[in-house]
Amino acid sequence: MKEDVSHEIQIKVNEKEVSIPSTLSLLHLRDQFKPYADVIIYNGFPLTLDRSLNQGDEIVFIQKGEIPSAEEIECLIMARHTPGVHQKVKKSVVGIAGLGGLGSAVAITLARIGVGTLILADFDVVEPSNLNRQQYFLHQIGMPKVEALQENLLKINPYVHIRLHNERLDRKNIERIFNDADVVVEAFDRADEKAMLINVVSEKMPDKYIVAASGVAGYGDNNEIETVRFSSRIFIVGDQKTAAQPGVGLMAPRVGIAAHHQANIVLRILLGEEKE
Repeated sequence: MKEDVSHEIQIKVNEKEVSIPSTLSLLHLRDQFKPYADVIIYNGFPLTLDRSLNQGDEIVFIQKGEIPSAEEIECLIMARHTPGVHQKVKKSVVGIAGLGGLGSAVAITLARIGVGTLILADFDVVEPSNLNRQQYFLHQIGMPKVEALQENLLKINPYVHIRLHNERLDRKNIERIFNDADVVVEAFDRADEKAMLINVVSEKMPDKYIVAASGVAGYGDNNEIETVRFSSRIFIVGDQKTAAQPGVGLMAPRVGIAAHHQANIVLRILLGEEKE
């Protein structure tokens, strides 16, 4: 007679900790927890074939067309994350200085990955020429950017906490606004404002990481947009040369490349991948 060598293992099913026999397979688990699931996400990756399960696995079962409960929806939004990411970023606070092409795109990306709190600062309103690269809509023309972006973010992820500062940033208010942030994203257009923000954060809040940008205009080579570690806590994204000027505009593709560089380095910082 064959000896039963099964034992209990701890896994997560739709974000809840459960104990199951080690001999239980993925498809048998589905049959037990959600037999009509159309999508099975195993450790961030969709699978259709059966497989064995291991200690610490994270499984999400999704039934297409089903309206999830309020308790489940956040888990399902983050189902495609690499395991362990959501628990870390949900505790994080990120400040974004300027909500134009860079800042609005960074904010949306960070909301999609589940950053717990976003501090949004900008004094401007949405106007028609913003729509070529910024994450706003026609009906939002004339709205303060902080309010328009909050509206859009909450449609994507209603679980992100948003703090709004509808004011121009200067040397006097930066520390007050971003004091709680783990990372500050610089997303200004003007070089003097970029330098001012970096200098103030470095001087008054030296424990903060700064993710800035320089050289994102035009439609030059994608691969010239780089992320450079300027110092232990300052990262600069861009090609370091192509500023907006007559004949060289700001356009969605290249601005978007830079914004996603910024968002990814923010994520790496929050996950402890960019330690000093």
